[in-house]
Amino acid sequence: MILDPKLDIFAGTGRRKQASARVRLAKGDGKIVVNGKPVKEYRPEEQFLKAVNGPLIIVELLDQLDISVKVEGGGPVGQAGAVSLGIARALEKMDGEFRKPLKKAGFLRRDPRKKERKKPGQPGARKKFQFSKR
Repeated sequence: MILDPKLDIFAGTGRRKQASARVRLAKGDGKIVVNGKPVKEYRPEEQFLKAVNGPLIIVELLDQLDISVKVEGGGPVGQAGAVSLGIARALEKMDGEFRKPLKKAGFLRRDPRKKERKKPGQPGARKKFQFSKR
């Protein structure tokens, strides 16, 4: 979705596990803000930073875009995947030429895996209560 064609602001949504991220891209000098904080302050882990920067490195726009992200739900891994997918989708809307390299690198694929539900009569999704013969 193109939010404002005059300002060149592009939006993308990413989801992974229980996490959901809304991303907005605009021309700028490389500032990345997640939930109102700079990305290194929000999550300093290298895995999160790699996930956020991955799509930007592929299309060689690392220091040319300002990115604003609102992410909620899930944990650090789910949030990293959601942000990465959201950025990739917004980049694709920004320029259709980016689709091919992003798709080849796997950034446009939504990871469908979710937590399996707990079944009745069991302590977890697959674990069974201990069997006693006598």
